[in-house]
Amino acid sequence: MLDTLRTGQIDAVQVIYNIFDQAPQDALLPLCRELNVGVIARVPFDEGTLTGTLTRESRWSEGDWRNTYFVPENLAASVDHAEALRPLVPAGRTMPELALRWILADPRVSTIIPGMRKRRHVEANLAVSDGQALDSALLERLKAHRWDRSPTEWSQ
Repeated sequence: MLDTLRTGQIDAVQVIYNIFDQAPQDALLPLCRELNVGVIARVPFDEGTLTGTLTRESRWSEGDWRNTYFVPENLAASVDHAEALRPLVPAGRTMPELALRWILADPRVSTIIPGMRKRRHVEANLAVSDGQALDSALLERLKAHRWDRSPTEWSQ
């Protein structure tokens, strides 16, 4: 993929990028900056984990894709990672806000495409574009929450 970017035929890439999945920082984002390629950050809430609303008891209706993604071992690990992050959410802020502001702190990102199921989600996501950045000390602490996962049988 990096070689494809170097062809000059790509104007923008869409990539999973969030507090847990920081891997694009390793090679993709620096190359995109060098080549002036736009970056669209997708899955900013890590399939819902970074909303802070999942519990080990979370269940979904039949046919919902989350039933195949959040199998017991993934749900438990996801909840554990979210709970480890919770103490870092600044007072008066939410975990989804933290997740979006973390991405917006990266100048190599052009835009974010978060999921929005309800009007209040739209309003909350838009409110994060107020220019209030996370402080550098918090950004440094969030680096420790990188979660490099290996594909498993339940991975999609």
